[in-house]
Amino acid sequence: MLEIRQATAADAGLLTAHRKAMFLAMGHADDASIETMSRSFEPWVRRLIGADKYLAWVAEDVGHPVASAGLLILDWPPQPLDPAGEHRGYLFNVFVEQDYRRRGIAKSLVERCMIEARRRSIRVVVLHASNAGAPMYEALGFGATNEMLHVEPAET
Repeated sequence: MLEIRQATAADAGLLTAHRKAMFLAMGHADDASIETMSRSFEPWVRRLIGADKYLAWVAEDVGHPVASAGLLILDWPPQPLDPAGEHRGYLFNVFVEQDYRRRGIAKSLVERCMIEARRRSIRVVVLHASNAGAPMYEALGFGATNEMLHVEPAET
């Protein structure tokens, strides 16, 4: 039987491992950048959980963590979609171990994140979906946007 609990700063290593596994599952095979990201992410997520800026939930099967998802609370200026709001949610790090996929676990975790966003009166939540995850997010009411991306080349 699966149980879902809120993550604490003590889960930083687990959340980092799930983030790493998520990128590997999506085909990001650059070992050096994945390892650097992991070393940087763990203290970052620990700090943001402690600051109540990153909220995550973990699904466990008899005490064994099998999935997680998180919501980052961003300071954001008022905008037409939320003219009085000062925050935006960013949903990310949604990961489910291979043997536990297709059971609704990711959906349950995302719903926990959305409940927390509503509790905090955050009206706008954004995410970047993998091809596999997009149908689930669409079923939960997420839609495509006109967002663009620029990544500055790494210095060599």
